[in-house]
Amino acid sequence: MSVIKPYLRLSGLEPLIVRPETNFINIGERTNVTGSKKFARLIRENKYEEALSVARQQVENGAQVIDINMDDALLDGVQAMTTFVNLLQSEPDICKVPLMIDSSKFEIIEAGLKCVQGKCIVNSISLKEGEQKFIEQAITCQNYGAAVIVMAFDEKGQADTEDRKVEICHRAYKILTEQLGFKGHDIIFDPNIFAVATGLEEHNNYGVDFIEATRRIKQLMPLAGVSGGVSNLSFSFRGNEPVREAMHSVFLYYAIKAGMNMGIVNAGQLVVYDEIEPQLKQLCEDVILNRNNTNNEATDKLITFAETVKSEGKVEKKNDAWRDNTVEERLKHALVNGITDYIDTDTEEARQKYPRPLEVIEGPLMAGMDVVGDLFGAGKMFLPQVVKSARVMKKSVAWLTPFIEEEKLANPAAQAGGAGKVLLATVKGDVHDIGKNIVGVVLGCNGYDVIDLGVMVPADKILDTAEREGAHIIGLSGLITPSLDEMVHVAHEMKRRNMKQPLLIGGATTSRMHTAVKIAPQYDNGVMHILDASRSVTAVSTLLGKDKQELLNKTSEEYEGLRQQFANKNKKDLIAYKDAVAAKESLDWDSYTPTQPAIDEVKVFKDFDLGEIAKYLDWSPFFIAWEMPGRYPQVLSDEKFGAEATKLLAEAQKMVERIVEEKWFTADGVIGFWPATSNNADTITIEANGTEVKLESLRQQSKKAAGHFNFSLADFVMPKEKGQDYMGAFAVTIHGAKQHIDRFAAEFDDYNKIMVQVLADRFVEAFAECLHEKSRKEYWGYAKDENLTNKDLIWEEYDGIRPAPGYPACPDHTEKYKLFDLLKVTDNIGITLTESLAMDPPASVCGWYFAHPKSHYFGLGKIGKDQLEDYAKRKGMSIEDAERWLSPVLE
Repeated sequence: MSVIKPYLRLSGLEPLIVRPETNFINIGERTNVTGSKKFARLIRENKYEEALSVARQQVENGAQVIDINMDDALLDGVQAMTTFVNLLQSEPDICKVPLMIDSSKFEIIEAGLKCVQGKCIVNSISLKEGEQKFIEQAITCQNYGAAVIVMAFDEKGQADTEDRKVEICHRAYKILTEQLGFKGHDIIFDPNIFAVATGLEEHNNYGVDFIEATRRIKQLMPLAGVSGGVSNLSFSFRGNEPVREAMHSVFLYYAIKAGMNMGIVNAGQLVVYDEIEPQLKQLCEDVILNRNNTNNEATDKLITFAETVKSEGKVEKKNDAWRDNTVEERLKHALVNGITDYIDTDTEEARQKYPRPLEVIEGPLMAGMDVVGDLFGAGKMFLPQVVKSARVMKKSVAWLTPFIEEEKLANPAAQAGGAGKVLLATVKGDVHDIGKNIVGVVLGCNGYDVIDLGVMVPADKILDTAEREGAHIIGLSGLITPSLDEMVHVAHEMKRRNMKQPLLIGGATTSRMHTAVKIAPQYDNGVMHILDASRSVTAVSTLLGKDKQELLNKTSEEYEGLRQQFANKNKKDLIAYKDAVAAKESLDWDSYTPTQPAIDEVKVFKDFDLGEIAKYLDWSPFFIAWEMPGRYPQVLSDEKFGAEATKLLAEAQKMVERIVEEKWFTADGVIGFWPATSNNADTITIEANGTEVKLESLRQQSKKAAGHFNFSLADFVMPKEKGQDYMGAFAVTIHGAKQHIDRFAAEFDDYNKIMVQVLADRFVEAFAECLHEKSRKEYWGYAKDENLTNKDLIWEEYDGIRPAPGYPACPDHTEKYKLFDLLKVTDNIGITLTESLAMDPPASVCGWYFAHPKSHYFGLGKIGKDQLEDYAKRKGMSIEDAERWLSPVLE
């Protein structure tokens, strides 16, 4: 019988378990009226359905928890919270993640708690208004099953000394656990990190106070979390990053040993403790640990030293110092810091020193990568840095490879050791592989032998190669929804072949729920969904270790729970399709005058100006791709990611300059506009080249609150009896990325290889934004006077939408056939469709243009059998084919 471990467990429709190895929980904050101008405007205007698109964007961008805040003097916060959370619960693609109900007014928190399904977080409660109020609020949170953030305040104020920190936290903990029955792991404390070296002697012990309070808190309350804002510590040295990063590193070295397991940490703290310049480290320790600080002596010494430190000088001094170390230390330093300048020289020196070239890999190189793995696992090193480390490793291995091959020829018995083999592939019909490539790099950095079969890989090739190469684990990746069915097929084939390897599932459209419901039942020897690259390391290491069966059993139990949850939900929430049509959004067509497009039918753009496209780049998804959650530009000042995000952006912008100046990419696009009408239901008829083309859309079928609509894209086109409307379509692509991707791959430069892939995606999305603006203002011309900033464009402040076939509002990829035919996409700009309707080149986007000012994005949610049958009939396809393409949205 398995024991349920005391982990913080949160949930929306899907669980989020915060295990010890969980690095960082990303909380989406745009559904906060104080943090998003667009969201606040939509809420104030009672456009709650449109406000859901903000939440959906957060989830699509990788938010693991959504923070909802309605604290605005002009709002009825209780009503706003109630309305929005209730609506959100009917959108499965949003409410799958847990919510954080956030307010300074507890009545608003309670209003949110009444509407939330699953287990959420309350932010926050404290003792500052007294014990009675604290207990009342805690009981309310407990009654709704919520976890709580407890602020370290009491009636006397904020905790500052060690004893006060422990006293307040312990007092709150005892009340919560002993009087109210809270689980310890549902409580998170922030004992407050304050600035040291301020010149005020009463501040000198703040570092010691936190560290020792943490130690005592973990002894007294081992299940509770301890967190803090680390950058507060070095507030006195604002602008002096070398000193701040050293202070943070020293502080974390001692605080983590004392039990600190969460924290808001500036990326400057990634400096390895042992690599801090000795004098600076000593001075930091004296200040933070309050040693030799009588009359502020240690503080004065650190201040004096800080005045001599410049960032450039520090780097130069550091470089000089590490070059004087042993070759083993030099290799480790190069790997940890991603330095390739001397790697060939140092690798050759190591080869001359060691008896066999393979021993250089198994010895100093793997020792260095172990440090990288530990830092990454501890959240002190981020994905871009890990990929740079992989570049160093690959260049070193490339230097050694000819010598290893020569040794093998002379001595066939000299073979590589027993590193675990992981086979990765993007499934048949899909051409997207950025995520897979990142996972491969991270696994390689942790010592695993990665076999990457690339994209569009048939099931037989995946499984034949796995058997032939002796792979220990198989990983499948995919971006488009048809890839989900192909993964089901691969799992079924693994069972038919009686294979034993665990199967890992990853990619943008995959989910824990789909993996549990559709894929896991097809294969008996272990199926796991992997959320991102950092989690792949933990999963693979466990699956190749002694705890493999425990993990598989635990996962199997969790997935069985998800299957039961899936079986019990949705059906009761769906209304009949005919009733959904009756609940359509009826726009005021009598007062709407459609704008006739300025161009007739199709316009092609060849070799579009890359410099102009670059002005439309949206950097937020760029950081998400590098697993650095947060919206640009806020991510640049993020406590945890800011410094590394700033460095990453600078390197990306340099590459953008090269892409534009050296014309690495070729941007081609095509747009078209046609007369269009709807049938007042779900069919849009386009008149093109003297023929009628019928576009079929799907309609939300979930049960809505009174007065709310069940949307379909057809609602945004004028019904035929009201007159003639217009509709548009577009397709854009970036050619030329592959040759640079292949070039960097040949140079063992995964960092720049992935950078090109990510930037190609950013360029094609920017191209789509650019052409959409030109269409609104010029080619269609319905918004000639529009004057928006790039920020406004990113937040979709314009009239009209451009939904893409295969995405939330129109999940049927087969409508791409009609779009491609209308625009002659393959002939005009060279995009082809795979059998699963992925677009090749991968950096391609297509979609429809709608002009009505009330048109908006939405998620379809689930549909019933009655709508499926109607849709299949309208399209002239079999029920079986309709089920294949729409399986993710079927109840």
